[in-house]
Amino acid sequence: MLPRHYSLRSALATVATGAALICGTALTASAQQNGDKPFQALVTDAKDMQTDLKNVLFYWEEKVSETSFIPHELKHLPVKRGTATVNIKFDGVKQLEVAPGSDKALPTLHITLTNGKTGDFPLAIDGSFRGDSDFGQVELPVQGLKKLEFK
Repeated sequence: MLPRHYSLRSALATVATGAALICGTALTASAQQNGDKPFQALVTDAKDMQTDLKNVLFYWEEKVSETSFIPHELKHLPVKRGTATVNIKFDGVKQLEVAPGSDKALPTLHITLTNGKTGDFPLAIDGSFRGDSDFGQVELPVQGLKKLEFK
C-alpha cells in the first residue's frame, strides 16, 4: 500500500489538472465573447493580386523616440469623421474599398457595414493589415490596397 501523502498528491494533481482545463475553456470562451475572435478576409492590392488572410489585424507603430516605437495591433479601423476619430470594429464591416489620398494625405475608405450602411471615411492613422496566408505572414499597407472583404 502507498503511503498516504502519495495518494493526497495524486488527488491534488487531479484536481489541479481539472481546474486548469475548466479555466482554460472558460478563458477561451470569454476571449471569443470579448472580440478576440480571429477574422478572415480576402484582400486585393493595387496590382489586383488577391490574398486570403487569416487572423487579420490593423497594425501601426507609435513613434516614442528616434530609436523606439510602440506596436499596436487592432481589430478595428481608426477613421476620421469630422474632427472625431471613430473606431469601426471588424465585426461590423463587410468590406472596404480604398481610394488614394491626395498628395501626402491618407487614403479614404469606402466602408460597407454588415447591415448594408455605407460611408466614406479618411483613415485616421497610417497603418497596414497583417495576417497569415498559406505562404506565411503578410503585411499589406493600406495605401497599397484596393479592396478588403471580410468573410
